[in-house]
Amino acid sequence: MNTRYTPPFTISAEAISLIAEISAQIERYAIRLEQSDGLKLRKANRIKTIHSSLAIEGNALSEDQVSDIIEGKQVFAPTRQIQEVKNAIKTYDLYRSLNPFKVSDLLRAHGVMMEALSDDAGMFRKGSVGVFNGNECIHLAPSAQRVPLLIDELFSWLKSSKDHLLIRSCVFHYEFEFIHPFSDGNGRIGRLWQSLILGKLHPIFEYLPIENLVYANQQQYYDAINESSKKNDCSPFIDFMLNEILNTIKRHKGNCSKCKVPNKVPNKVPNKLLNDFPDFSDSTWNVLRLIMQDPHASAIALGERLGTSDRMIRKHISLLKSADIIKRIGSNKKGYWEVTITE
Repeated sequence: MNTRYTPPFTISAEAISLIAEISAQIERYAIRLEQSDGLKLRKANRIKTIHSSLAIEGNALSEDQVSDIIEGKQVFAPTRQIQEVKNAIKTYDLYRSLNPFKVSDLLRAHGVMMEALSDDAGMFRKGSVGVFNGNECIHLAPSAQRVPLLIDELFSWLKSSKDHLLIRSCVFHYEFEFIHPFSDGNGRIGRLWQSLILGKLHPIFEYLPIENLVYANQQQYYDAINESSKKNDCSPFIDFMLNEILNTIKRHKGNCSKCKVPNKVPNKVPNKLLNDFPDFSDSTWNVLRLIMQDPHASAIALGERLGTSDRMIRKHISLLKSADIIKRIGSNKKGYWEVTITE
């Protein structure tokens, strides 16, 4: 019987909410990259990405030194660390030519990333490996003989799964680190590959330095991996990474005069609210629009009109309440919503 492999994971309520919020933020960041200083921002973010991904692995070079190497300047530092940066630069330069759904491209990227650093660059490991915290082995990877099959199964799932790309990118990242297919370079390749998968969702992910926040929250990164391993369910890792993605977008979209939120519900939601609460998603504003049309509508009725669950409607209502945009008048059964800001 031919059964397709599916990694063990569940999608939490937090993950669903994060996906909605990330989706709402993506276009704002895309607009930010189109500003006059967009090219400079792309370059700065690429430097942050390379620096942080290597720093997680112990590379001690600073962002300035990484920038100098990119510009071809001489840097005085250990030869291996300079080589790591040069290799990462070459690998990220391949970003647009790498297909995240092809194992052959994974091997090609590893070959470039680990050139002159590993004797088996571009090849799966032949021996056993473990992840250590000091002298303690916190993860013993599957045997080398199983690696090609496990990677093939993982890529097959990645290509065929109907789950949101944000979810697939996180699951792939976790499973890749669990398999640990290479003798060295697994961390930096795993983070690159998540970025490549996300690039299929939107081009902004080529220049979004998620690694920067992962580096800043490195212990939480490993804690999320360990907790997922203990549960045999990578839900904790999914939640962690989605939070990092959202925080990265928010941190790097910057102030942008062209990023004003368009009023997609004219004559309904005041522009003042759209501008005062730029992080609210279109779904939240749609809930407000319907409440303004029918203050007595229940969460179930609103969900039916918007094609979503009443649980998600209540989340949006909670956001609107906490922002003092609406308040409840009367009981839950017989009361109604009052919009407190109308201009």
